[in-house]
Amino acid sequence: MKLLIVTVVDHFQKDVLQLFKKAAIESFSESDIEGYKSASSFIMNSSWFPSEKSGADSTMFFSFTEISKIDIFFDLVVEFNSKIETNNPIHAVVVPIERSI
Repeated sequence: MKLLIVTVVDHFQKDVLQLFKKAAIESFSESDIEGYKSASSFIMNSSWFPSEKSGADSTMFFSFTEISKIDIFFDLVVEFNSKIETNNPIHAVVVPIERSI
């Protein structure tokens, strides 16, 4: 079992859900996050009362799943990312699970 972590701008959230379905990844969690491309935009927003929001509305998904499903998902993401015309592709990483309860 591995931990799959996926981040995506909100615009592609539904696409990730479809890719999960195609890869037979049925159990996952998601969380709303703000994505930043540079440290300067984070520092500008770290004041107590920032005047405007500069992060990108994003979603993080994670799933504890089998490597065979992750392999299928990665192939689907590579194909999806090759067809989009943006600099915000779907990002995915796999983390090995050494121990779990």
